[in-house]
Formats: sequence, structure tokens, C-alpha cells
Amino acid sequence: MNDITRRWFFRECGVGLGSAALYSLLKNSESHAAGSTSALAPHASQFLPRAKRVIYLFMAGAPSHLELFDNKPELAKWDGKLPPAELLKGYRAAFINPNSKLLGPKFKFARHGQSGAELSELLPHLATVADDIAIVKSMVTDAFNHAPGQIMMNTGAQQFGRPSLGAWSLYGLGSESQDLPGFVVFSSGKKGPSGGSSNWGCGFLPTVNNGVLFRSGAEPVLYLSNPRGVDDGIQRDSLDSIRQLNELRLDVTGDPEIAARINSFEMAYRMQASAPDLMDLTRETKDTLEMYGAEPGKSSFANNCLLARRLVERGVRFVQLFHEAWDQHGNLVNDLKKNCADTDQPTAALLRDLKQRGLLEDTLVIWGGEFGRTPMVQGGSDGRDHHPNAFTMWLAGGGVKPGITIGESDEFGFNATTDRVHVHDLHATIMQLLGFDHTKLTFRFQGRDFRLTDVHGNVVQKLLA
Repeated sequence: MNDITRRWFFRECGVGLGSAALYSLLKNSESHAAGSTSALAPHASQFLPRAKRVIYLFMAGAPSHLELFDNKPELAKWDGKLPPAELLKGYRAAFINPNSKLLGPKFKFARHGQSGAELSELLPHLATVADDIAIVKSMVTDAFNHAPGQIMMNTGAQQFGRPSLGAWSLYGLGSESQDLPGFVVFSSGKKGPSGGSSNWGCGFLPTVNNGVLFRSGAEPVLYLSNPRGVDDGIQRDSLDSIRQLNELRLDVTGDPEIAARINSFEMAYRMQASAPDLMDLTRETKDTLEMYGAEPGKSSFANNCLLARRLVERGVRFVQLFHEAWDQHGNLVNDLKKNCADTDQPTAALLRDLKQRGLLEDTLVIWGGEFGRTPMVQGGSDGRDHHPNAFTMWLAGGGVKPGITIGESDEFGFNATTDRVHVHDLHATIMQLLGFDHTKLTFRFQGRDFRLTDVHGNVVQKLLA
């Protein structure tokens, strides 16, 4: 008697599982050659969404809330003194001796806009749009090192392998773009994020939900151009043949990853026409380029912000910009000046540009890193260590109440004391804005229903317009 394998069972006993999977994945396509799959086609949310798309400006390395958003005059008075003993009870630091001297804020603060938002002198451009943002000064997380902290902020867990926020968003809503990936990632700064591609991975969700890393130079995706001697007709014939072979195998195995492979080939084919047009910033006006500080043909955070706007205009669901430059264990003053010079103008320009085009109303913009920095000094007299107990993020557009500041930290910026917002709460709120009850957007894997917020999370109602 032949051994009964799992593959045989699904092929023979799955009541046409392979064909059903293929139909489900391809039912919304105009043709097989178009390669559009139902997994990427727009889906209905559970209720009316306030945000249709997301741009996430991820400041990897953890910017210091104490120099940028959370003004602490009392900390200035304690500069050079040891912190109160009760402040450090049960505290774990990443690298420094927790019983290090306190370091006063290095920059001045002022209030801006009708909202009176208090911002650092390092953020003069953000100050001009202060009434459009909602600042959260009471963020907390569970991680105090970069890779687990970044993965926690992007996937809701410190372990590798969970789906990212962008992947969950795409899984829930699909994409309105048929010629570009639904989830696009850019990276700038000194290096890539410590958590690597896990920050935009799809985990156990179908592979079509994975983030696609673009470069901001002349060739956004490697190997997108045809090699010499291969014209469009040869390529189309080759892709059709490969697709037919993949579909035959999909009929046999019912493996949804084969359908994802079909989609990736077809998406790459369509991107050969769509991506160069997207990346051509010379099509923008001189005023727009100057507003962002963008320079066509160069790689920069400014260019990436402008490309993010161009992507959401074309129906891309989730765009994430990583800028890995904020890990100031030393050289705090000079590095923060440079980081803000690189990011402040394009960030404010993005908000202004989205607003004047009528896109900010239903585009959620998020700004923040993986955690904050300690009130205690590191690196002699010019650095701060990692700190998970209190940090600042801000959100704008997409159903967020503008011109508000919620949450507080203590007089040293050490612990969040009012309206504490955990990473899980932030994720629950983002899902709410996208039209989902975070407890009900799930995916069954290894016998369990997983979700972005795991078993945690409460919607931050004060953030909702």
C-alpha cells in the first residue's frame, strides 16, 4: 500500500482545494496576464475607515524626547546631580549604570500655533504645522534594545517572524494600486534599521502582504530592467509560460505561496513601466522640490518623503520611511542638529503637501522611533542611553484629532504618568482608524488566531477626531 502523504490528501480529498485557492486568488483579475489577485485587490474594512492609507516616518535609533518634544525645566535644575533613589527602583538600563548623573535638556523650547504645542528649537518647520499634529508624550514599550524595540514597534512582538503593521494593513484592506506594491519601504540615514527586513515582513501572512524595499536612486528595484537582448515580447512570452507552469503546480498542491509567486512576477512586469515614472522627481514643480528640500537623482529622506506622497497618490496602501540615525549615546548635540536638519523640513512639507492636495484628511501620518532616551547622561556629558518608560510620538491626518497633546511624563521625563500609551494601544488605535476592530482582524496560524495586538491593546479615544 502506498504511503498517504499530506500532499496527496490535499490533492485528492480537498474537494478541489487547489482550484478553489486559485479562483479565490485570481477572481478579481481582468486576465491571468494582468496578474491582479484578490489578495491585493481592495477589501472592505469592518466599518467605515477614517484613514485609507498610511505613511509611517520611522526614526530608527530612538530620538531623544527630552531634546525634541518633552520640555523638562526641572531636569535642567538637576543637571549634573544624581537622580532620586526612588526614581530608579526596579529600573533596568541598556548600557549605563542607572545611578548616573542627570543631564539637562540641551535645546530651548517654545510654544507654537493656536494649540500651543511645545516644540524644540530644532524643529522650526514642524512648528509651522503644529496645529495639524497630535503629540503623544506618554508612549511606553517593553523593549530597551534596538532590534527587539523596532520589531516590537512594527509587529507588536519582540520576536522575529510576526507580521508587520504594514502587512496587517495590506492584509485587511488590500491595495488600490495594480501597478505598484501595496506596501513600499524606503531607508535613509547612516545605515538600515537594526531589526532589518523583519520590520516590514509579512510573517505568517500570505507573502503578497510583504513590504517591498525601494531605493531612491535611478533604479528603485534591483534587476527590474530587462537584460540586453530581451525585448518586451520575449519577456511576455517567458512570463506566460512560467505562469502556466506555476498554475499547473498550484492546481496540484493548493499552495497559496505559488499564487503569490505568480503575482510577484506579474507585478515586477508592470513595475517596469510604473516605477520609473514614479521615481522621476523632475516631474514635480520647482516650488515643490524646494518645499521638501528634495534633489532629483539623489538619495535622501527629503526625496523619500516626496516619493511617499507620489506613492499614496497612486493608490499604495502603506509607505514606511526608515531613517536610522538617532542612536545618540554620545555626540548628542551635533547629531541631533544634523538629524533634524535632514528630516524636519521634508516632514513638515509632506504634511503641508498632503493637506493642500486634499489627501491628509484620509492619510494617516505617524512619526516616531522604537523608544526614548534616558534623563541620565551617557558618553561623558553629551549622550543618553535607551529608555522604554517614556517617549514621544506624533500622528496627523487620517481621523486623528489635530492640534492636541496627550499624556505626560514625570518631572524628569523618566516615567509616563498620565494617559499612558503602550505600543499595543497605538496599534489598536491605528487599526481603528483603518476601519478594523483590532481584536477581530486575525489570521489563523499553527492552531491559533493571531492578531497585531496579540492579547493586549486599547484604542486611545482621545486621539480620535
